Amino acid sequence: MPRRLLPCLLAAACLALATAPRPASAEGSAPDRLRAIEARGSVRVCIWPDYYSITYRNPRTGQLEGIDIDMARALADDLGVAVDFVDSSFAELVANLTGDLCDVAMHAVGVRADRARHMDFTAPHLVSGMYAVADRRHPTITDWADIDQPGHVVVVMKGTYMEPEMRGRLKQAELMVVDDFKAREQEVQSGRADVFMTDFPYGKRMADLTDWARLIAPPQPVAPTPYAYAVPKDEPAWLARVDAFVRQVKADGRLAAAGEKHGLTPILAP
Repeated sequence: MPRRLLPCLLAAACLALATAPRPASAEGSAPDRLRAIEARGSVRVCIWPDYYSITYRNPRTGQLEGIDIDMARALADDLGVAVDFVDSSFAELVANLTGDLCDVAMHAVGVRADRARHMDFTAPHLVSGMYAVADRRHPTITDWADIDQPGHVVVVMKGTYMEPEMRGRLKQAELMVVDDFKAREQEVQSGRADVFMTDFPYGKRMADLTDWARLIAPPQPVAPTPYAYAVPKDEPAWLARVDAFVRQVKADGRLAAAGEKHGLTPILAP
């Protein structure tokens, strides 16, 4: 081989090595995330601070409370690091996980196909179907069977799974769709609607924190949705680590204790 060709071939080989795709484990992988968490000394946990009994910032104390606050602290303890809570929301969930603002979202994230395109889920720790909230002084609604009756108006939040579910279920009552979750209760309080649909934690919030709301449970679960923890997509080792944590807190009773503490025993996942 002519010597003048050797540098060219070596350069080409180096270029090929430099530009070749790296194995999935070499960049952005779960082992790297675990090392980053250990090096940082903290795990970053996205929460929605308005989620009562889940990840709720109590306006009276300014302190965070709820089952997933307890579980996030337990995860950090198991990892041997501190926990950094990152205020988020369901609207910001995808951006915060794909943008690496948090390592895990722990605010009872509903497992849905549209979300699964952007994140991976652990096994569920909670399962909640739909519940209704009505004014406790309502003259004709006291249980679930009273809801779908002529003249009644049922309000849901736009974009939630409750909208298509109730659209298909209601045969006699009218469906009202609003853009804001607080608008649901405003419509009921004003008398423009008779009940609004929500999940168990938010319904419990209404029953616990207001003097007018009644939580109405269906006789059988309606559209039960599993809630889990979400991690960035395609990081199998990190997913496995958080999933192992979920299995462990179920087995050793920590999840059950937190569920009882925050009034969520009825929706604990097996």
